[in-house]
Amino acid sequence: MSGEVRVKEQINQGEARTRVINAPRPTRILIANAKGGSGKTTIATNLASLFAARNEPCALIDFDPQGSASQWLQLRQSERSKIHGVSAYKKSTAQMTRTWYLRNLPAETTKVVMDTPAGLSGMLLNDLVRESDFVIIPVTPSPIDIRATTNFIKDLFLTPAHRTAPKKIAVVANRVRKNTLVYAKLELFLKSLKIPFISSFRDTQYYIRASEYGLGIHDLKNPEKRDVSDWLKLVEWIDSH
Repeated sequence: MSGEVRVKEQINQGEARTRVINAPRPTRILIANAKGGSGKTTIATNLASLFAARNEPCALIDFDPQGSASQWLQLRQSERSKIHGVSAYKKSTAQMTRTWYLRNLPAETTKVVMDTPAGLSGMLLNDLVRESDFVIIPVTPSPIDIRATTNFIKDLFLTPAHRTAPKKIAVVANRVRKNTLVYAKLELFLKSLKIPFISSFRDTQYYIRASEYGLGIHDLKNPEKRDVSDWLKLVEWIDSH
């Protein structure tokens, strides 16, 4: 699919006119789970920084009223690969709808990552699903998170937006310590779902260290190879579709 880009061109001795051209629509990735504390912002910021590091012009849209993704972006050092930030949670005029934010990104944008609030449901969930190509659901290893995620996935599949135009949906395990009983239970649960279980991300202080400077974990000096590999699994799954 394509979007419209308006450009000005000079004609007849300096007169300007506006010309509408078609441009490829960026890939839009929604990070969502109604359960708070599942690490949505960690997934969103690390994914956006990884796209930027691969020289893919990326936008990070923050729909969470806490504004954590926007604060992370403010901490990002200027010499790092640029990420276009949008604080969509702020009060806006009636004309600035969720669709407006997605249609008014830099023309070169190829990837859009959307961070979402806890308690995501109803009309907001449906609107954001409609404007997405992928939905990534992070789950942390606890019985409460597993039950909440089960309910969220049911709600997601029942949204009119997904039923009308099904999205690519996947789950990732977040803040995990492998070789523990609770992780084994989480892994068994995720593999039982009828949606892909793509990757697991470790519970490590490296994420906290990176976030303090507006970085992704792979931006750190000498990042752990296993952490980089875990993220590449997710990116490769997105690229393959």
